[in-house]
Amino acid sequence: MNDTKQKIMDTAAELFAEDGYAATSLRRIISKAGVNLAAIHYHFGTKQDLLNQIILQKISPLNNRRMELLEQFETEAAPEPLSVEKIMEAFLTPAILTAPGSGFVKIMARLHSEKSGMEAILRNFQPLLVRYTSALRRALPGMSEPEMAWKVHFMLGSMSQTLLMMPWLSPEAADEPAQVIVKRLVAFVTAGFLAGVSLENGNVDWSNHCNRNFGDNMD
Repeated sequence: MNDTKQKIMDTAAELFAEDGYAATSLRRIISKAGVNLAAIHYHFGTKQDLLNQIILQKISPLNNRRMELLEQFETEAAPEPLSVEKIMEAFLTPAILTAPGSGFVKIMARLHSEKSGMEAILRNFQPLLVRYTSALRRALPGMSEPEMAWKVHFMLGSMSQTLLMMPWLSPEAADEPAQVIVKRLVAFVTAGFLAGVSLENGNVDWSNHCNRNFGDNMD
């Protein structure tokens, strides 16, 4: 990548993480990066395009690994549908293992709190979410579309909060290996997907899916 383009992206990412997307002007970015406005227009076009490029650069390696793990686990489980637990393991593991010291957490957490940031994140996540939601529908064939949408939303929130709060946990918790944190988070969100919900039109009972996905671990 062109050195000037990368310098602009690195500077903008740092400022977006510190102050947020809306509060960071192009004037401040070019001042700190030591470039002129024409360079940003040449390499990116607009501030929104610059944000999209930053998110894509940071998310692509994670999402590529997520796709690799999902395909690997599906191959291993074939011809049966992949369990919810393994789907969550494939999705969550790359984020937790990559987070420490990567700079990824700070900017993503900040962008999650802003509309423009969330829109850009979701736009880049869309193909991956479609693929993972398809796997979840095979694992939970009776789940309604609204229920699936909410549970995916809660799963993303749990992941984001875990990444954001990892540096602020108690020393005992913070010192746990990343793989242990992954296991805790996978167990938590898997239980959420498998939990029954009482609605006005009746009860949704996922006990059979709990037995299928957890087996002897449910005892």
